[in-house]
Amino acid sequence: MHTPVSLLSFGPEKTSEYIHPDAQHNDTAQNVEIDSANFKTLDALCEDASSCRLCALADTRTQVVFGAGNSHADLLFVGEAPGQDEDLQGEPFVGRSGPLLDRMLHAIGMDRDNVYIMNSIKCRPPNNRDPRPDEVQACKLWFEQQLDIIQPKMICLLGRVAAQTVLKTDDTLGALRGSWHEFQGIPVWVTYHPAYLLRSPRQKQKSWQDMMQLKLRFQALKISE
Repeated sequence: MHTPVSLLSFGPEKTSEYIHPDAQHNDTAQNVEIDSANFKTLDALCEDASSCRLCALADTRTQVVFGAGNSHADLLFVGEAPGQDEDLQGEPFVGRSGPLLDRMLHAIGMDRDNVYIMNSIKCRPPNNRDPRPDEVQACKLWFEQQLDIIQPKMICLLGRVAAQTVLKTDDTLGALRGSWHEFQGIPVWVTYHPAYLLRSPRQKQKSWQDMMQLKLRFQALKISE
């Protein structure tokens, strides 16, 4: 019989605005902002985001990693940024932390078809470094429009970078875990990133507790509808 910890167990995982050198960069950015109001679906937004050049990450990425899952999901999971596998395949959480995220979803009775998964920025930073403030700001255009289209009823932020980016805080992950937050009127829960759990398996019990709290609040929200 699986224990809560074994359900989450897997092997180890291995501010200034950027001005692109292309002379037409400003025109491109302006067109993106004007056209964005006309998007009705995630597919349409994804298509335009695929050619985004609003920050320097456009020069080093393989492709934009937009998001995946149910476009009408009530529960949204947000990580920090694509890694190498995500950059190659174009989908979030397909690297070695992906199976652990799947187990975390299973723990609350869900899978990738029930939720929507994305990152706070859409392109991989070189060497998986933390996103810079200018990169986060540039990607805000896509992030906020995704939220407008999906209209989730609850958000779960995975890891320190995602939590600090979305909640606009310098608080540590330890300080942010265990309390409910809010983003644009949406309840927000913070827990560990799956990649961190692979590096620090002793924290999986805490992650399990976080997921149970998320499940209880989400169930209560659905019952109250």
